[in-house]
Amino acid sequence: MPTVITYGTFDLFHAGHVRLLKRLKRLGTRLVVGCSTDEFNGIKGKSTIMPYEQRVEILTACRYVDAVFPEQSWGQKPEDIVREKADIFAMGDDWSGQFDDLSNLCQVVYLSRTKDISTTEIKQLVNARFEERLQQLRNSYAQLGDVIKSMG
Repeated sequence: MPTVITYGTFDLFHAGHVRLLKRLKRLGTRLVVGCSTDEFNGIKGKSTIMPYEQRVEILTACRYVDAVFPEQSWGQKPEDIVREKADIFAMGDDWSGQFDDLSNLCQVVYLSRTKDISTTEIKQLVNARFEERLQQLRNSYAQLGDVIKSMG
């Protein structure tokens, strides 16, 4: 009964996350997830929209996830693998080769990412739409200023 362990931020939980977790669960019978804390994300230079507690709540509610624990540092993975009795360490292939040193503790697997879905792209799209709307408001404000000037 293999245990699979993985890590991630899981901000703005989306279909790509669900598909990855489903594929990870198929590798074993138990899936445990290290969710990056807000503090650790800060160390990594990442900012999240959703706070850690909410990301854990969502992961815990996902039917593919059996347990969630905090990821607080880069170096905790060997200890987590031993504690969770993990047989397989799995990550997205954007991390390919980065964790090969863990192969002395368990099998290391890199899975391809879900095409055309990423938290970064979602954030960029939201930012672009925000900037677009902000420009529309600036234009409206300028037009309003012109109307007021023409009246006075």
